[in-house]
Amino acid sequence: MISTIVVAKAKNNAIGKDNDLLWRLPDDFKFFKNVTLDHFVILGRKTFDSLPGLLPRRTFVIITRQKDYQAPEGHFVVHSLEEAFDLCQLKAQEEAFVIGGGVIYKESIDKGLVDKMYITEVDAEIEGADTFFPEYDSTNWTEAAREHHAADDRHKYAFDFVTYTKA
Repeated sequence: MISTIVVAKAKNNAIGKDNDLLWRLPDDFKFFKNVTLDHFVILGRKTFDSLPGLLPRRTFVIITRQKDYQAPEGHFVVHSLEEAFDLCQLKAQEEAFVIGGGVIYKESIDKGLVDKMYITEVDAEIEGADTFFPEYDSTNWTEAAREHHAADDRHKYAFDFVTYTKA
């Protein structure tokens, strides 16, 4: 199984504030939807709780320390990142996506559990953020693809879709 991070981050690695996104980039939302559709997505409970609702055609694997936390029907609760990946393999997933938050990203990188990263690199320095994408050793990753998008009337910031694979 391939395990993949999907994240949009600013130049200073900011990814969120008060359990919300820092920007609205419609093409990034479209990219996220296209890559995660019909897959399992792994995320922390706080990130799950911050969503406006269930994302159609995605199966949530929610990581929480709360032993009595109940997932919506058809979704799963686990109590560790390793348990999340084990569940995805047990359910014969070809690829599973880690979608946040900051602690889950950090743990998945630090433990070497991800094979690929889709990073939307937003051309902005966002002040006041409270959640950040972790620093990682770039020598462990190879840039496999990059696609630039200029700022326009629908996108306040320019951004690049970048695919990294484990070196």
